Amino acid sequence: MSELGVWLAQQCQEDRDLLLKYQPKRFAKRGKVDRYCAWLTDFGFIEMKLEFLGVQALIDDYDLGRVSDVLLSERQTETLRLIQGAIRKSAHVLERDKTQLAGHLLGRLLDFEIPEIRFMLEQAKQSKEGLWFRPLKANLERGNEGALRTLAGHTRNVTRVAIAPDGKTAISASDDSTLKIWDTETGREL
Repeated sequence: MSELGVWLAQQCQEDRDLLLKYQPKRFAKRGKVDRYCAWLTDFGFIEMKLEFLGVQALIDDYDLGRVSDVLLSERQTETLRLIQGAIRKSAHVLERDKTQLAGHLLGRLLDFEIPEIRFMLEQAKQSKEGLWFRPLKANLERGNEGALRTLAGHTRNVTRVAIAPDGKTAISASDDSTLKIWDTETGREL
């Protein structure tokens, strides 16, 4: 685990929960852009946030960088966008099995030569103990390509999808004789 991940794990539960929940927001609001980016590109932080607060809370942290008063460099913006995209695309898997985080990040980001991503992926490789199937090359759709998110819930083929005019809600129909209403921003079934 990364130094930040180890440090977070050593905190009492109350402090750790507060740090995981609010620290990225504090960094962003106070203009501490480098600290904000350092936490969001640290595998230990990403892993802990996912474990204790869930995938959507983690995805939301990356949105803080899009606020106009947070002045990220072009490279920082691209780095955080790619990581967030990879997490978002894997959200349907990570909600069920958080242990898949390292494999999914490697599978989606391994081709990028951005130093912060390369460092985070090295941390991800080192975090896994025992035997595991580690992608040696990117083998999943990149976070910045194709669909934004997978909505998982139907048990048979999806036959129709309609998106509300505001883009925030979708309705899907399936051969399993169900209709499902979705929040497109979070991927949650309504």
